[in-house]
Amino acid sequence: MRKQIPALLLALCLLLTSPSAQAAQEGGFTRSRTYAGEFSDLTADSPFYDNVSALYEYGLANGKGDGTFGLGDPVTLGQAVIFAGRVRSLYRTGEPEAALAYRRETTPAALAYLRYLQAEGVLEADFVDGYMELYEPAARAQVAHVLANVLPEEALPSVHDELVTVGYSSRRFLPDVDEYTPYYQDILALYRKGISVGSDASGSFLPSRPITRGALAAMLTRMLDPALRVRPQWDLSALYSVAGTSLADLVEPGNYVLSPSTREELASSLRCMLAQGSDQLTFHLPGLSEAKSRQLMDQSLAVMKDHCEQGYNQVHCTWGAGLATLSFSAAGAGRRTQEYRAAAMEAAIAVHDRLWNEGVLRPDMAELEKARVYYGWICDNCVYDYQAGDDSLSHIPYSLFANGAAVCDGYTGAYNLLLKLEGIRCSTIIQGDHIWTVATLDGTEYHIDTTWGDSGSEVSYDYFAMPPQQSLAVHARQSA
Repeated sequence: MRKQIPALLLALCLLLTSPSAQAAQEGGFTRSRTYAGEFSDLTADSPFYDNVSALYEYGLANGKGDGTFGLGDPVTLGQAVIFAGRVRSLYRTGEPEAALAYRRETTPAALAYLRYLQAEGVLEADFVDGYMELYEPAARAQVAHVLANVLPEEALPSVHDELVTVGYSSRRFLPDVDEYTPYYQDILALYRKGISVGSDASGSFLPSRPITRGALAAMLTRMLDPALRVRPQWDLSALYSVAGTSLADLVEPGNYVLSPSTREELASSLRCMLAQGSDQLTFHLPGLSEAKSRQLMDQSLAVMKDHCEQGYNQVHCTWGAGLATLSFSAAGAGRRTQEYRAAAMEAAIAVHDRLWNEGVLRPDMAELEKARVYYGWICDNCVYDYQAGDDSLSHIPYSLFANGAAVCDGYTGAYNLLLKLEGIRCSTIIQGDHIWTVATLDGTEYHIDTTWGDSGSEVSYDYFAMPPQQSLAVHARQSA
């Protein structure tokens, strides 16, 4: 019998609960009347028509004494508090005027609703300095704060979290809201919950502007009716696109040294060349012999291997009158070197943008995670070209993207190109006739060998993100 008593009491309570209260407890809201043109300034083509008519139907607004609603009229802070209190009351009791229990004859009506919201934990005790502040025009940021916690998450869930977070952090959307904006977290909450989309294509909120009755009606009714909620029409794909990036953009600028005497000076000069989009470099080197010119070419190619994503693996040197000119190209490409470089860049951009647009890559990913995605993509989309000779295009990134075949410097060049499009710093390391990637991921240096990762029927991640000491030992052992 003891177990039956709570059930009977529950049944009795349900019978005694009004339909409106039941709806409120379940997070639903009921329109208690039908709008039939009660506001003379509201027509079917008026801004916020659906919202204002809904506000009337929910029993939250009767308009002004002259029969208008006053779409463009400013709202005082007290009026915003009253509306918020009515919404809270509707949710909690099924009726809009629970705040009247806090009414005192000699105090403003808005103060009763403020006390109610404070008692409900919606607003803090020191929200206003004095009740006279309730008579002042409400800024949109203030209204965001008043509304943000009127309904709990189960009644008003956040449905656009990622869109708003990414858009806001990009600074391309919500441009007039930052961490210094009063109540900025509450403003963001309105966007996440579908209560606001801002005033223009970039989602500007205008936080310091007074709010109008029409705009407030829109926010209130979106809280009550999921069908009225809105989604920011922001195209985030542009945020992830690297379209227009050139190979020159991926090079850390260097200083041109007319007469380099060290590898560092030579490397700086070559970076300067690459950053300018050039394939020729002239030095002043008096007394250059054929033997020294070959040494210069060997040193230059060794440096260029650090930038194998650039698609150069061959150099020619002409000298005379104290000047030596280095001309870079790709073996097997001839006069089409620049064409192949451009095609590789275009293909890499397409891969980058597609992975982002498909959600394979996400803003919340660490660099290590992004590098792993590209590692898998390289291994899944290429096979080793065992037929490649010294003059094969398989030695440059183009072949991997265009033909799905490459050798180690083609693998490494294509992989490094994708990493650099992601803003990840990387270069290469050479041991014998093999080359692989050295990348700094989240502040830590790793070795990554995409060629060996693709050496079996399945992608092997044994060669991804190896500590340098381990990598050198593994490569030495495998090459022995």
